[in-house]
Amino acid sequence: MKSKTLAIAAAAVLAAGAASAATLDNVKAAGKLKCGVSQGLPGFSTPDDSGRWTGLDVDYCRAVAAAVLGDGEAVEFVSLSAKDRFTALSSGEIDVLSRNTTWTITRDTDLGITFTGVTYYDGQGMMVPKSLGVTSALELDGATICTNTGTTTELNITDYFKQHGMTFELVALENSDEVVAAYGAGRCDVFTTDRSGVAAERLKLAAPDDHMVLPEIISKEPLGPSVRSDDEQWEKVSRWVLNALIEAEEYGITQANVDEMMSSENPSVQRILGAGENDYGKAMGLDKDWAAKAIKAVGNYGEIYDRNVGPDTPLKLERGVNALWNQGGFMYAPPIR
Repeated sequence: MKSKTLAIAAAAVLAAGAASAATLDNVKAAGKLKCGVSQGLPGFSTPDDSGRWTGLDVDYCRAVAAAVLGDGEAVEFVSLSAKDRFTALSSGEIDVLSRNTTWTITRDTDLGITFTGVTYYDGQGMMVPKSLGVTSALELDGATICTNTGTTTELNITDYFKQHGMTFELVALENSDEVVAAYGAGRCDVFTTDRSGVAAERLKLAAPDDHMVLPEIISKEPLGPSVRSDDEQWEKVSRWVLNALIEAEEYGITQANVDEMMSSENPSVQRILGAGENDYGKAMGLDKDWAAKAIKAVGNYGEIYDRNVGPDTPLKLERGVNALWNQGGFMYAPPIR
């Protein structure tokens, strides 16, 4: 199943021709960024009651739009299934994919796309009804398991059960809501995806408290944005916008104090914001204050995290390894200098 999906996406690379050439110029000419997102994953990419997209992945795209166009609202969000997301990127239907997508060697080498960083360090988890009476994944021999088709979760769960000498039956569906509905209707004993996704999808169930997340984390899932690999300039824009958001948190630059921090005497802050003679945007085809525009639109990485998935949100996800490197986490950005 995975091989067929990869083949389709790889074919799209060849068919795209010059679709990705000069993406920055195309985005500027269109006056909007086309951002591929999920079919609705709370905390990461989902429309609110008014139809406005919100989430950690969404805010990243708003930051890119602000850096490039000076307007964080100049984004067209394209809802994509896990199966179709890579084809949409390779074919030029979207400019950037920001859809809770795991960075793997196969995806990075076979599809004509390039991952430009990690926005959330995750790992695969499993959710079960409390009525099932299990407290560990090691008690799931013979279980029926629901997940999305075209994802790494299919491969990971197969590896895990094989490793532990257990059998299972897989129910793989394309649409995320269909997977959750199938689990909620009792078609399967287990729902599995990234633990952040498990927490998000649990909120969609009729009685969330009747379900529990098992303690095992069975994989590494570095989630991040990707772009087409044949446009080096756009790749750098995508990468350095994310780096700027992380750097901003480290240096205390927030959505509210960007203008004030322009007069900071800290050379690192001046370089990030493009203050004075500092101009690191020119080489990427951006204005000198590209990072300041991105931060003003959505805040720094910490603000984005707290607003969308943090302890005070319905997902209640602690920073953990997603904390800054100097606070015990993995978040570390190369310097802007």
